[in-house]
Amino acid sequence: MPADTDERSFADRALDYIERSGNALPDPVTIFFIFIALVMVASWIASTADVSVVHPGTDETITADNLFADENIRRLFTDMAETFADFPPLGLVLVVMLGIGVADKTGLISAALKSFVASVPDVLLTAALIFAGIMSSLAVDAGYVVVIPLGAVLFYGVGRHPLAGLGAAFAGVSAGFSANLLLTSLDPLLASFTEPAAQLIDKGYSVPVTANWWLMIALTPVFITVGSYVTEAIVEPYLGDYEPPEDFEEDDVEDSELSADERRGLRWAGIVTGLSIVGVVLLSVPEGAPLAEFEALIESIVALMVFLFFLPGLTYGIVVGEIEDDSDVADMMADTMADMGAYIVLAFAAAHFIAMFEWSNLGSIIAISGADLLQSVGFTGIPLLISFIFVSALINLFVGSASAKWAIMAPVFVPMLMLAGEPGYSPETVQAAYRIGDSFTNILTPLLPYFPLVIIFAQRYDEDAGIGSIIALMLPYSVSFGVVSTLVFLIWVLLGLPLGPGAELYYTG
Repeated sequence: MPADTDERSFADRALDYIERSGNALPDPVTIFFIFIALVMVASWIASTADVSVVHPGTDETITADNLFADENIRRLFTDMAETFADFPPLGLVLVVMLGIGVADKTGLISAALKSFVASVPDVLLTAALIFAGIMSSLAVDAGYVVVIPLGAVLFYGVGRHPLAGLGAAFAGVSAGFSANLLLTSLDPLLASFTEPAAQLIDKGYSVPVTANWWLMIALTPVFITVGSYVTEAIVEPYLGDYEPPEDFEEDDVEDSELSADERRGLRWAGIVTGLSIVGVVLLSVPEGAPLAEFEALIESIVALMVFLFFLPGLTYGIVVGEIEDDSDVADMMADTMADMGAYIVLAFAAAHFIAMFEWSNLGSIIAISGADLLQSVGFTGIPLLISFIFVSALINLFVGSASAKWAIMAPVFVPMLMLAGEPGYSPETVQAAYRIGDSFTNILTPLLPYFPLVIIFAQRYDEDAGIGSIIALMLPYSVSFGVVSTLVFLIWVLLGLPLGPGAELYYTG
């Protein structure tokens, strides 16, 4: 990587400013409590000023409700446990993670990623590495701690620059985070925020877990193709030939080879996966089967995901010796729930912010007023979608958590875009636009929780690697992924293609 100079560039100074600004932000939990306080004050001001709007679908007059009123203060305390327990993402995410956690804790996901990447010919190494990174979002942490260092190891092993392998893997894991061939834990998580936001306008609206599945599948080969081109045509020529530092120790680089036990475990896990898929088919395809109705199948996706991860993970753990008795399985599930502790605390704060925002009626007032304003100035359609993607990408530079951002943005933007035009955009479309904006800037922000870890991986091969060098390495990926994913999304919308099973492109009321 080109050596750093004593003269700090404007880009480096700008990145330092972004890092300082982002680090100055409170913890996301604190941010939610600050927003609760702001919503309470805003509801008092709006109520005092008799702010109201007319719902365009029902002609009902919606007025601001003061959250400091006695009945709302009473509701806050009496309904606190219920508000938390009824928070849609809480149960969905925890249930999904029970299955994924076993597959992750036993080492199945890590071994499967290693096996896949190591089995492809060198000419397809870049594409395979990016694909493995994208698919690793099935278990978020696995991509960062396994695929990224593995990319550097594999490139170094075939005589290519290890930082190019690191960059390609990082792009797949993080910039391509929303794309996947399968549903991930992010799908039910985002849908469960989108649905209550949509219900601010339409009480009966339901957002399926599969809301964006077809689009995410389509983006996967696009990211693989573009990422491979960027790696081989831009990044590797930029990096040049790799010269290891004098004190470089090959023993410090992780072994990418699978053990005999791991290979045997993968074979048995593959057999169980196949049998599990057959079981799903038998439950859903024959006439009269329990899940034969489409709606029943869609509503069962979360439960099916649990078993499709748990059973192969259990099998792999038994074969490789990670699971010796039932207590090991229980411990793995408990460890997974312990890892989710921070999320549970965040969910408590987010649940009350969303609930109180709804009680105040400010969400509906802002959405209806904002939609009226957008239509009055003619700012609708494709320009509006592009602007929303850009806003999502910009906010992502400062707030890394996809769920934390969407919990804040969904109650405002989902209803607003539902009403912005005739017809407006469906909640599923708004969610898809958010997912695109939320992904491609991940690799540019030092505020990504795993960004310091990526720097550490890079410093094994270049001791001078820092924030600026990683940003320079990843910028071509970010720009390319942002442009192509936005174009694919816009073409999708213009052609009227379905975003996913049970999802609509437009909201017609």
